[in-house]
Amino acid sequence: MEAKQRNASCILCQSARVEEFLDLGATALANQFIRADEINGNEPKYPLRIGFCHDCSHVQLTDSVPPGEMFDNYLYISSASDTLKGHLWELSDILVGRYGLGADDLVIDIGCNDGTLLKGFQRHGVRLLGVDPAQNLAAFTDGSGIDRYTKLFSAATAREVVEKWGPASLITATNTFPHIQQLDNFIEGLKITLKPGGAFVIEMHYLLDLIEQVAFDTIYHEHVSYWSLGPMAQLFERHGMQVVDAERVPLHHGQLRVHVQRRGEGAVQPGVAEILAQEKAAGLDRYETYVGFAERAQKIKNDLHARLATLARQGQKVAGYGAPAKGNTLLGFLEIGPELLPYIVDKSPLKQGLVTPGTHIPVVPTEQLLSDQPEYVLLLAWNFVEEIMAQQAEYLRRGGKFILPVPEVRVVG
Repeated sequence: MEAKQRNASCILCQSARVEEFLDLGATALANQFIRADEINGNEPKYPLRIGFCHDCSHVQLTDSVPPGEMFDNYLYISSASDTLKGHLWELSDILVGRYGLGADDLVIDIGCNDGTLLKGFQRHGVRLLGVDPAQNLAAFTDGSGIDRYTKLFSAATAREVVEKWGPASLITATNTFPHIQQLDNFIEGLKITLKPGGAFVIEMHYLLDLIEQVAFDTIYHEHVSYWSLGPMAQLFERHGMQVVDAERVPLHHGQLRVHVQRRGEGAVQPGVAEILAQEKAAGLDRYETYVGFAERAQKIKNDLHARLATLARQGQKVAGYGAPAKGNTLLGFLEIGPELLPYIVDKSPLKQGLVTPGTHIPVVPTEQLLSDQPEYVLLLAWNFVEEIMAQQAEYLRRGGKFILPVPEVRVVG
């Protein structure tokens, strides 16, 4: 199935000079797990292609899927990872201190998911609102004292938010900003919602880390944009806003945290120039950088598929660990199905009992790992390798081994 829209121009600067550098094939939507009895050959698949804008250097998908098809029913929950929960609560502590937030201040989290970050803020007694279109996740904050607005954030819905809850002192978006297809409209919504002096704080996968780690599995339809700071700064400047601080954080093996305020409302910190210099030195403004990345991604595909095929011929049992969206990009691109990976274990009850989109590998509880004791486990959630290996110490003690797919295929354990 073709994507609903082929992006004819850059979503940031509207230039027509967007050049594709990697085609990951036609894949199912990465978070749309299905029941085994729904496998009927009619599962929609969409092109997954990524390109570079020669005018503003923004990296983006060249095809888009309507947000409702991806976000109205969403199976990823932040609280499934202890590492992520700890990180988000620490972030809430940092931001309350930095911006001096108190009982009269409204904090809005866009893409609030199951409310993990907001529950961190709740310890500080601030007013809270979660904005998220996923109807199935709304129950996670029922009875918690956290208000919820179940729509996509936009200029139009921002007016509804301000009318009901008032303006915000702080707006956060963690791993949400890459999803935004209508960037100008979204930023107009921020300007409507933020109080004078208020801040917008973003965290997202960072393009430089993605390139360095060959993390091609971070590319999927939800992630329309693959952000570096240079193009982002251009975008906000066009709207009378300004990046006032930026830092790299280690979560997910590489994220960027950015603070944005209206122009003149915050002092620009040294971290901004430092990050921009790192991006220039790494060649993020050159198309050739991305061609090299695509070549390395293809090598991982070849190496990993060969490794799994060899283990299968040898009669070695291999399972998967973690069913994140990124894992489904990897499985789809590598054309790995149940014949090479009979099942995947995952902690999330929302995914257990379902099969992976497109590749139809069953997802089962993590307890199956010890009951089966496969010789190898392909770590699809490799961005949480330390947490998972600690949790699976008994599996490792019994002689089990993990296969890590990026930045090169290797075995640990």
